[in-house]
Amino acid sequence: MNDEQYLLHCQAQLAEFANTLSQRTEGLEQDDGLRVLAAEFQRLAQDPAADIYSQGGTLVDRLFTTHPDFAPTFPRELLWFIGGDCLHFMPDDEIAVYQRLDEQRGQAAAQGEIFDLRSARAKLLNLQ
Repeated sequence: MNDEQYLLHCQAQLAEFANTLSQRTEGLEQDDGLRVLAAEFQRLAQDPAADIYSQGGTLVDRLFTTHPDFAPTFPRELLWFIGGDCLHFMPDDEIAVYQRLDEQRGQAAAQGEIFDLRSARAKLLNLQ
């Protein structure tokens, strides 16, 4: 998995999360804070020119602080990908795992190899 593939992978995760959150909130009033937040995640996921790093971090912060019951539904990998203040929502051991995955992905790219993110993540998290 090269950098472009990783970006597409993370964008797909963001789109999936945004779609799920939107579906879960469609029964709420139009001006409900959670429904508004879901719509903002949708806009971010659908706009190829959007700055995921700055806009995403702001939305994640709002989700985690105002609707903490939805925080577990947000993909952990996106916390790492967006970085910045999102890293405050990750324990140090989890940050270390994602740092190691980034290093492995970089090493594989430098050697012209294909990096299997799922397999590497499972191995680091002892899921195999």
